[in-house]
Amino acid sequence: MSYEVTANRKRPTQFDGLLGQEFVVATLKNSLQTGRIAHAYLFSGPRGVGKTSAARILARSLNCPDGPSADGCPDFEEGEAISRGMALDVIEIDGASNTSVNDVRQIKDEVLFAPQSSRYKIYIIDEVHMLSNSAFNALLKTIEEPPPYIVFIFATTEVHKVPATIRSRCQQFHFRLIPMPLIAGALREAAGDLGLEADEDALLWIAREAGGSLRDAFTLFDQVASFSEGRVTLSSIQEKLGLVGFEQLDELARLLGEQRSSEAIELVDSMLGAGISIEQITVDFAEYLRTALLVKHGIRKTGVLGRPADQIGEEVIESYTAIQLQKGVDMLLELFRNLRYSLNPRFELELTVSRLSELPDYLSPREMLDEISRLRHGSPPRHPALSENAARQNTAAGREESTPSDGRSAHGASEPTPPASDDMPGTAPRTHGNPPESRSGQPMPEHATAESRATADTRPAPESEDTSHVREHEDPVSDQPYPHDVRRKVIATIRERKLALGSILEKAVNWVLHDGALVLQFNNGYHARAVKQDSKMIRATVSEITGDDRPVKAAVLHDDSAERSEEKHSAQVDLVKRVFRGEVIDGDGEEGSP
Repeated sequence: MSYEVTANRKRPTQFDGLLGQEFVVATLKNSLQTGRIAHAYLFSGPRGVGKTSAARILARSLNCPDGPSADGCPDFEEGEAISRGMALDVIEIDGASNTSVNDVRQIKDEVLFAPQSSRYKIYIIDEVHMLSNSAFNALLKTIEEPPPYIVFIFATTEVHKVPATIRSRCQQFHFRLIPMPLIAGALREAAGDLGLEADEDALLWIAREAGGSLRDAFTLFDQVASFSEGRVTLSSIQEKLGLVGFEQLDELARLLGEQRSSEAIELVDSMLGAGISIEQITVDFAEYLRTALLVKHGIRKTGVLGRPADQIGEEVIESYTAIQLQKGVDMLLELFRNLRYSLNPRFELELTVSRLSELPDYLSPREMLDEISRLRHGSPPRHPALSENAARQNTAAGREESTPSDGRSAHGASEPTPPASDDMPGTAPRTHGNPPESRSGQPMPEHATAESRATADTRPAPESEDTSHVREHEDPVSDQPYPHDVRRKVIATIRERKLALGSILEKAVNWVLHDGALVLQFNNGYHARAVKQDSKMIRATVSEITGDDRPVKAAVLHDDSAERSEEKHSAQVDLVKRVFRGEVIDGDGEEGSP
């Protein structure tokens, strides 16, 4: 007997043999048992899921000698011919090669003749969406009112291309993709029929590659069985088909998690040297990170993961967060899209691998905002990279504190003191020529310490400036910070009532309790004045949320806007005076030739 491919050899002849189509099977069985047989059926769904097989089983059941049978009439003599598409009264037509009106006209002439030896004359038109519009229109009247012995069964993978006038005259059945465990079980049975030993991970890989199509799985299984020499293993599949092994993918993910980019690039080079294509590496590693992401979310179902969950190393799962794995998958998908138009695909792959080594330090915008909020309120950072950085800063701060105050280091050497300037962060700005002034306008001595200057900045402003809206912060040590969760509730409530005021409250540097009042500290006098105007609303909102009725005041920690405005005003006045004295002023405000 000649060789027969597994897809044809394992084609079902009864409804119970259709995998993953429980709804279709149950509905067709009930209609056959009750005698409610339609004159036209439309089977739609992906390729290789059993549409043609279901059409042949239905034809076989309809032409059973004892009447329509729900079990597929297994002992029917002509059933074998129907299952192979060779029966005279069951005509199978390829819609892709019979698309014209003439082909449909031939069908219209044939339906006038009764079946030769069967109860029903059945037309199975595969890929019916390939018919032309004229052919569909010519078929309308025939499928709407056919002779009682005619049944049409249409099959298509693109049901949206079938006109609505055709669909409305048919009973429609949508076939689903077959779950991976069912495909793996069918492959296991096929391997047993051939006397082959098959590893479970190899069958799962074939089932995953099939993408829900049983026919694709059987076709790939035949190819694998041809070189497996009696035993189907995943290692032989990866070697013969040029795939990346799970061990290599796990090693690559581990190296990237440890930020060893040079070794990761060398591992990729060894994969390319073994004949694995760049596209295959990209696809396989994207699937690996996708599986790791699902495992990170707690998914353990093999049908969803596509492989056993224990194939992903625990070290890899612990090295990345879910957002980092999501970012890695996104980077690999972007790489696959760019490979088609790349100047050098290998450069693209190596560049992406180098970028993937930075994943352990990646923070999403939402995480970054959360970390900034935590640091602003004195809480330790959650992200490991930020925690290590904070530890290094604390260590450096400890070394600075151990340095004597006279400018000498622990070894007795004098440390140079850098000049204070606007270019160096963390130093106070100095004016050239004149000694610095406090906020009251009084000059400060040159030997004043930074602490005394900071104290001077918090003193009351001169009488000429409108400071009735502020309350100066005199004793920061005794202040108690306001609870952050209550603060957020107050801001959210006020934003609903007055959006602009809620936005201003978000700009407050601190909320503290001082002398029985709630003090909101700002760096800008404008925001403090706005809070002063609406202090009653804020007080009522706080009382409504907490039940604590206390005055609400505003304080300005440091507001240099008035000083900048005064300096700008003085410069403008000086410029006007020089113009009226008859001096020539150029575009930059400098003196020119008279």
